[in-house]
Amino acid sequence: MTQWTPFAHAGVYAFNVASLKKNWGHLHRGDCEPLPQDAAVLQAWVLFHNGEFHKAFEAGLKSGGDGITLANKAACIYANYLESREKTRLDLFMQVAERAEAQQAENPGNANAWYWQAYALGRYSQGISVAKALAQGLGSKVKNALEHTIALTPQHADAHVALGAFHAEVIDKVGALIGAMTYGAKKNIGLAHFKEALRLNPGSAIAMIEYANGLVMLEGDKRMKEATRLYEQAAASEPLDAMERLDVDMARVELQE
Repeated sequence: MTQWTPFAHAGVYAFNVASLKKNWGHLHRGDCEPLPQDAAVLQAWVLFHNGEFHKAFEAGLKSGGDGITLANKAACIYANYLESREKTRLDLFMQVAERAEAQQAENPGNANAWYWQAYALGRYSQGISVAKALAQGLGSKVKNALEHTIALTPQHADAHVALGAFHAEVIDKVGALIGAMTYGAKKNIGLAHFKEALRLNPGSAIAMIEYANGLVMLEGDKRMKEATRLYEQAAASEPLDAMERLDVDMARVELQE
């Protein structure tokens, strides 16, 4: 496998099994992933939260079962934030989508099997262009998978964020009329999902960032001041683990540009 780019803040986060268990509720408020009962999977999550994404990915794959969800999350977060090679990024997202679809077949009640498929296909779509992805039918897959995630786990804040982003991206690319008629994308629904995500997980930097982006896509420059405020809140957040650090760093970089 191609070597993965290391997390820039290696060693800053030093979870062990005990501290991870203590902080699990906070760390997984966004994705509602249940605390693993398998000791090997739990240890692999320690690697993930400390920023050792490649080791976490490999350990998750090796463990199988619930470890596949960890492998998918590690691959998605790595590909989204740290992988600079476009082909590698897109390949990782498609591999996640395939693994997640296989998970769904084995365990259709696993909300994160649906969520990570949607996340991976959504990021893949952004990589090849949303318009091209919509033409390939990927938009419907993303929307259906996210709606399924929320039907299984209504408090899944990250799925609400992603579904809000879906509505915003589609309307931004094809317009409100075609977006509504062809893809079921509506401004009021998108905004409602962003607000629900922040209600469920008020400290989420990524929810603030995506909401800010969605506001500008859906309502233009008149919401720029509010969007900037959301970015400032995200940038001022205190990250608890490596993934949250990547979100906060992204907000800080965006504010500087």
